[in-house]
Amino acid sequence: MKRILLALAVAVAVSAPALADEALAKAKKCTTCHAVDKTKVGPSFKDIAKKNYDVAKLATLIVKGNGAGMPPSPQVNEAEAKKLASWIASLK
Repeated sequence: MKRILLALAVAVAVSAPALADEALAKAKKCTTCHAVDKTKVGPSFKDIAKKNYDVAKLATLIVKGNGAGMPPSPQVNEAEAKKLASWIASLK
């Protein structure tokens, strides 16, 4: 029983940050154009992760846009962008 509870606690601790970061993406309206695993208006977060962007570069793209299809995200501050970029990079 203790092993089951310990395994459950570890699973929750590991998945909680990812769930929080996905919730941040939803709150900041990133999911209007992106989904975790399918293409919408923009590429999926998993497809973005496959491009192996440096987290700092990805955070800059989130805030400032890419000058092409992705507009700037003024509702996302730099700290939130870094958190989102780290989460997206973890989806490889």
